[in-house]
Amino acid sequence: MSNTEKEYWQIVDTCKDIFEKKTKDYGTSWRVLRPISLVDQIYIKAMRIRQLQESGIAKINENIEGEWQAIVNYGIIACVQLELNNYDANWDLQSQEANSLYTKHAQEIFALMQNKNHDYGEAWRNMSQESFVDLIITKLLRIRQILANDGKTEISEGIDANFHDIVNYSIFALILQ
Repeated sequence: MSNTEKEYWQIVDTCKDIFEKKTKDYGTSWRVLRPISLVDQIYIKAMRIRQLQESGIAKINENIEGEWQAIVNYGIIACVQLELNNYDANWDLQSQEANSLYTKHAQEIFALMQNKNHDYGEAWRNMSQESFVDLIITKLLRIRQILANDGKTEISEGIDANFHDIVNYSIFALILQ
């Protein structure tokens, strides 16, 4: 296993542990969230990171690491929601099913990272934390536009590909912290 692979899965394991604990606390209440709501949740987290990067001053006791982890989890939740595609139906999933879906999407996103690392090398290792958050905000704005276009694109990647990139950027930021 490469160093990147180990680092990657350590981050995913930490994020999944948070996801599982929150599932015990709240159930799968996130099932009510439609794609635009997930975009907005991630946007809030990304804008807080950007604000903290610029000002260096936090007035609430939540660190940037926790915000990156939340983006990973909301990004994977978004992928699950896109797969299930029934935001108004059964909001309750069994914990085991939710965890299984989380793992499935984390593995798909990891496979994408491996393919991109093959083609681009590990260029992300030379990127700044500021770039990661800016790229995430860009992806969120793209998703908003795709949603405004009823999910249709002419030549661009779809919503799921943008969420995959968002998760990977967040994991890269956590690896490089």
